Amino acid sequence: YGSRKEGGGGLRNGRSSSASRPGSIDPSSWKYFDSRAVGIPAGAIPRNCMAVLQMLKRKGFEAYLVGGCVRDLLLKRAPKDFDVITTASLKEIKEHVFSRCFIVGNRFPICLVRWRGSLFEVSSFKTNTTQVKGNENVNCSEDTDGRDGGDILRWKDSLRRDFTVNSLFFNPFNHRVYDYVNGVKDLRKNKVCTVIPAHVSFKEDPARILRGLRVAARLGFQFSSETSTAIRDLSPSIMDIDKVYLPESDVQTYIFSRVFSLYVDDLIYSAAKVGYGNEIYAILWGGRVFD
Repeated sequence: YGSRKEGGGGLRNGRSSSASRPGSIDPSSWKYFDSRAVGIPAGAIPRNCMAVLQMLKRKGFEAYLVGGCVRDLLLKRAPKDFDVITTASLKEIKEHVFSRCFIVGNRFPICLVRWRGSLFEVSSFKTNTTQVKGNENVNCSEDTDGRDGGDILRWKDSLRRDFTVNSLFFNPFNHRVYDYVNGVKDLRKNKVCTVIPAHVSFKEDPARILRGLRVAARLGFQFSSETSTAIRDLSPSIMDIDKVYLPESDVQTYIFSRVFSLYVDDLIYSAAKVGYGNEIYAILWGGRVFD
């Protein structure tokens, strides 16, 4: 990816290291890319997805692609899904943009928008700010005067995501990719690294361990040393996922269907591919997941 200043179509200058403590504001580490300069063609985004983004924009809301689809576009891979995040609240999405959408989810509510046969998950910056667990890690006590409000909004959201490579935003209308946590740097290094300290991240959400294993296996990436240590230390906690999300009887369904739509052997294969097969197999066997 380019390292030129933004006016030249590439990366705006800034320190390569992220903020020294989670939640601290360090705009010098924020980076902006011109999508055309990093090889994302306009045709890479499906027409139905662009229509969803355009309808939100026409109603006066900002809308971005976010997460794994941006990661895959930068890697020149075809995204499986295109997730959208907007400045509209979920209520505003349903009342003013997509009246037939469904608001689903308790811990992390989103809108499911079906448009001409395609299904899109649309989340809200407002939901992320007010309802999602993990807000205690975001410290906005520093002076934000003079900082762009959009940057602050996107930066705060990025700190609540699982891995740096999944914390990228893309606005196809101005051809800009936003990176606040060195996600592109980790893409270049083929690394999977948590946004906040790994032990804190996995204790907040043990399902991130499973997501990390699948991302690393799918992309052929390695974990950072900190993330790897935390996975080995906290991997037994995946058997507690049901206590956080669903009744005990639904743990198998949640882990292997609702989180990733994976079968048991697929999860073990993914874990083995990145060096964690024995640990995950032993945990699942001990937890009687194979019954």
